Amino acid sequence: MPLAADRSPQAGPDIVCLPMFGTTRAATAAAFHPALADTGLRETYLDLPGHGDTPPTCPPTSQALLTTICAWLDHHIDAPALLAGASYGAYLAAGIARQRPDLVRGLLLVCPGITIAPASRTLPEHRPPPGPTGWLDAAPTDLRPHLDTALGHRTPTVVATVVHALNTGGPGDHTFQQELRTGPGYALPDETADTPFHGPVTVLTGRQDGIVGYADQFHAMRRYPRGTYTTLDEAGHYLPFEQPALLRAHTRAWLHRTGQRQTRTPQ
Repeated sequence: MPLAADRSPQAGPDIVCLPMFGTTRAATAAAFHPALADTGLRETYLDLPGHGDTPPTCPPTSQALLTTICAWLDHHIDAPALLAGASYGAYLAAGIARQRPDLVRGLLLVCPGITIAPASRTLPEHRPPPGPTGWLDAAPTDLRPHLDTALGHRTPTVVATVVHALNTGGPGDHTFQQELRTGPGYALPDETADTPFHGPVTVLTGRQDGIVGYADQFHAMRRYPRGTYTTLDEAGHYLPFEQPALLRAHTRAWLHRTGQRQTRTPQ
């Protein structure tokens, strides 16, 4: 299927990383590559249909996007792959594990959406501690309310890093994205199914994530008999940019559980 992809050149076991809604493979690489560097994995970053450099080649439904990703995996990946995703990408990765477990060796789910409807999510009761004066100044005015809700590690450096990541990559098709987000097919049809996935799973959540929360993800752990769940303080919905060292540590522990131990020490 015609998905724009960046793939690292080295041979090795595959890890395919799926993006947050509305973002690009470049933003996904900025989030996950620091945690995956020197692991011996062949990293792949995809632009979803209607995102980045991939045209909207399917109907604007989550099931159509999932089916497109599965077709790409069938065509490009020889063996079950490791899947990683953040937010909507993690939502889709979990859906792939339910519907096509033959394609998946393990899951790394970062701030995953569990239910797609915002009103159905269990969100934190307490606001994050206030950031320093001017911590949001580097963000465009229209993005500040979102970041104020999303971020737990509230510093100018984190804001600048997130804004830069959100502005990288291809333009995407905003009409397609809007139709997807507002249409009746935004939720996967098996969203609430407790279909078990028996591979190694790590779920990382942000304690101050005001977008998808952290409680629904814990309750969904019944789907993962080999699952590890962690919620991180001073982290919100952009956890890879807020706590990169902790993401790297938990990623390495997950890879050990998947049997991927061929790490290289940088020279």
